[in-house]
Amino acid sequence: MRLLTVDDDPMVLTGLRMMFGGNHGVVVVGEAGDGDEAVTAVQAHWPDVVLMDIRMPRMDGVEATRRIRKLTKAPEVVMLTTFDIDELVVESIRNGACGFLLKDTPPDEIIAAVRSAAEGEMTISRRMLRPLVELIAHTAGGSRRSEAIKQLDSLTGRERQVAIGLGRGLSNAEIGAELHMGVSTVKGHVSRVLAKLFINNRAQAAVLIHEAGLV
Repeated sequence: MRLLTVDDDPMVLTGLRMMFGGNHGVVVVGEAGDGDEAVTAVQAHWPDVVLMDIRMPRMDGVEATRRIRKLTKAPEVVMLTTFDIDELVVESIRNGACGFLLKDTPPDEIIAAVRSAAEGEMTISRRMLRPLVELIAHTAGGSRRSEAIKQLDSLTGRERQVAIGLGRGLSNAEIGAELHMGVSTVKGHVSRVLAKLFINNRAQAAVLIHEAGLV
């Protein structure tokens, strides 16, 4: 799996390079010091996953994520932040990031999250999902909630149940166990949910579900 790391602090980039130096099935194919460099580096190296700092000079990670996710063969993007959850994290997910990690996350969890991102999974820990939900509830105005509810009207009853499972941060196996479906069937429903909602990943689905007030 090919990884691009992005941070304006050279020490962080060095630490990430050392972290993945033991391979773990991950090869760091490039590094960038800001969002502008990240967009260029993605098109030079075509990684599977980008590990992206949120706050950087010139172009921050939020805007870089928006531009990267519009590219053909766009990689998954996982945000890195020193701070707790804030509006930049939510905006990054709306722009296509599949999740986020705090920079003090243990190395084994960062490695696992990068692998999960490459497989299309949401990389938001259960521990951080509740604060994210509370922030969305606080910032989602009436118009955004109405838009989210209207957007979800395109789903069938079963697809809505699966989408709510995504909003709760459940894995495909956990959704299948609750709804008495096989994992492959759940995957099919998830793909249809994302297509109908015109979104890229499970994290965006989770945000939309919470904006609609369904969880």
